[in-house]
Amino acid sequence: MTRKIGILGGTGPEGSGLAARWAAAGEHVVVGSRDANRAAETAKLLRARLGSNTKMESADNPAVVGQCEVVVLTVPFTGQAALLKQLKPYWRPGQILIDTTVPLAAAVGGAPSRMLGVWQGSAAQLARELVPESVAVAAAFHNVSAELLAQTGSIDCDILVCSDDDLAKRVATELAEKLPGARAVNGGKLENARIVESITALLIGLNIRYKAHSVGIRFTGLPL
Repeated sequence: MTRKIGILGGTGPEGSGLAARWAAAGEHVVVGSRDANRAAETAKLLRARLGSNTKMESADNPAVVGQCEVVVLTVPFTGQAALLKQLKPYWRPGQILIDTTVPLAAAVGGAPSRMLGVWQGSAAQLARELVPESVAVAAAFHNVSAELLAQTGSIDCDILVCSDDDLAKRVATELAEKLPGARAVNGGKLENARIVESITALLIGLNIRYKAHSVGIRFTGLPL
């Protein structure tokens, strides 16, 4: 199946890292940004790195939502709600939103290893409120280091996927397993995203304490 994967916030470290990994795996990627010129520059740099045959385009955020079957949200928590409210008219029934947002206190000048409280329970559940009901929402990719994504080697990390929608969960799982070395793990319903998001804060704290840069998670005892 031919599909376009749009990345909102695709010029940032997480978004551009996922764009590069998925494009290298043969996916058709559209890099999105508030600034179409900035998105075009990022896409140009990634194509130069990956090769001219790479299926990668660019657009501003509304155009990304307007043309992509799967949309991945990689903006900071401070911009999540405003962007989703702005984009509400552009969604179409049957689209999938994969939310990677983590509500870290660093967004408001606090410690990067502390979580902000979200009234809905998690950033993913907030996203669920802000997009039309006809759009399926999954939460994933919170615990993958942007530094690892920017490299070309294997990613030693399990990726928890949470959703109330079977198709959204399956698509997010497929995309997780496009990352070499990564393994998708079924994290259950979308409400569990609050747990998954908080793991990111824990990992940041471990990076700080151990002077590391890409601490990840692995679950033992699961069937392969």
